[in-house]
Amino acid sequence: MTDAQDPADGLTELLARRFLTTDAARPEKIERWHGRGRRTARENLADLVDPGSFVEYGRFVTAAQESRRDLADLVVETPADGIVGGTAEVGGQPCAVMSYDYLVLAGTQGMRGHRKTDRLVEVARRMRLPAVFFTEGGGGRPGDTDIPLVSALDLDLFGLWGELDVPKIAVVSGRCFAGNAVIAGCADLRVATPDANLGMAGPAMIAGGGLGDFAPEEIGPVAEQAANGVVDVVADDEEHAVEVVRRLLGLLRGPAAPGEAPEVDLRDALPENDREAFDVRPVVEGIADEDSVLWLREAFAPELVTALARVEGRPVGFVANQSTRLAGAITTDASVKGADFLELCERWRIPVVSLVDTPGFMVGPEAERTGLVRQASRLVTAGSRLSVPLVGVVLRRGYGLGAQAMLGGSTHRPLLTVAWPGAHLGPMGLEGAVRLAMAKELAALPEAEREPAVAELTATYREHAKALNAARVFEIDDVIDPAETRGLIAATLRRA
Repeated sequence: MTDAQDPADGLTELLARRFLTTDAARPEKIERWHGRGRRTARENLADLVDPGSFVEYGRFVTAAQESRRDLADLVVETPADGIVGGTAEVGGQPCAVMSYDYLVLAGTQGMRGHRKTDRLVEVARRMRLPAVFFTEGGGGRPGDTDIPLVSALDLDLFGLWGELDVPKIAVVSGRCFAGNAVIAGCADLRVATPDANLGMAGPAMIAGGGLGDFAPEEIGPVAEQAANGVVDVVADDEEHAVEVVRRLLGLLRGPAAPGEAPEVDLRDALPENDREAFDVRPVVEGIADEDSVLWLREAFAPELVTALARVEGRPVGFVANQSTRLAGAITTDASVKGADFLELCERWRIPVVSLVDTPGFMVGPEAERTGLVRQASRLVTAGSRLSVPLVGVVLRRGYGLGAQAMLGGSTHRPLLTVAWPGAHLGPMGLEGAVRLAMAKELAALPEAEREPAVAELTATYREHAKALNAARVFEIDDVIDPAETRGLIAATLRRA
């Protein structure tokens, strides 16, 4: 065998080329990146996946720019064409993982990189793998001249990723613009770091459209994108973002060993004055396993709380009215938040627990100007279409269509609907119901007597609206000791 045929030569070349795709081959770039407090694409993926589980696809791909750059330069400067990806396991959960590499042409989407992502998305579809995508980057790359292009509108990635019917999680840090932002936006959940900027266009595209000059930091900062509901979880940094992703993927594995029961007495969870606002989050934490709650979209529509957690080891989605904000009324934004969350739980096959304490949908001309009818109805539709188990708990007030929307459309839609002892249920707010039903009689009274009459009639109606009366006519399944809540939810989910 000649030297040219020596297998050892081929292996040497392979190992040398493989080295050029690693972070160790670009120490100065990595040092500068670390100096900014950042981690590389490969470092984030290595932190995410189980050791030794990563099977990489397309590591030797280079940018399609050989017509204007030396091949040796492309091998060194454009490893993996700026997209690292493959299959792996996270806590034993098989998944597909991808990350744009900002140190390669600012994480832009190259034409060969598109072929890689198309391939990996197709593999995820065929293997039914959840997909995690680190999406930092500047969008489409115009400099890939080896492949003839006019519009590039025939690219498949966005359609393939959009239709991919598996759990999809995006991690956003640094600059994420244009096509990269669309990848993030099409995911089921977006986890972002505080330094993230997320926008449909970066500075160059905005300036090119004659819309002004803006620094990247001015475009879609994470504080704004969290407040408007684009970002689901704001992590402390990239390390924390990876930890959040691990927790999310862990929920997909289904039931685990029961977690520690919280040391919370739910009998003391509500204020003595039932008109006083209270924070519902400790109630969620008092039902869920210790340290299992992950809050979603905290800054968006805070009048509705959404979270993923476990109850006795079982994955659960919590949706709850927050009376400290607008008395827990369901606004247009809250309807969007709630519908999105219920649809997420349906796609991910996670049961839902709904904690109800609402006067109903927000009303009035100003509320209607926000498109309330459309989004409120969407919340009703999302709840009514749930095929995963739903358990409803009326904590205090369950009034009107808003309460029905929180319960899938009816108190009989959940597998179990219970109420705490001090709860009241009615077709609308009690005082409003009195004013509507007794309008003619009240109008006939002298003006000085009307408000005292309303107060007296409301007190009478309040007695009638007690949860025990609703249970007596079987509008709900039971009235329970708050201390029983966790056990009843767990028992119902086990049997479902």
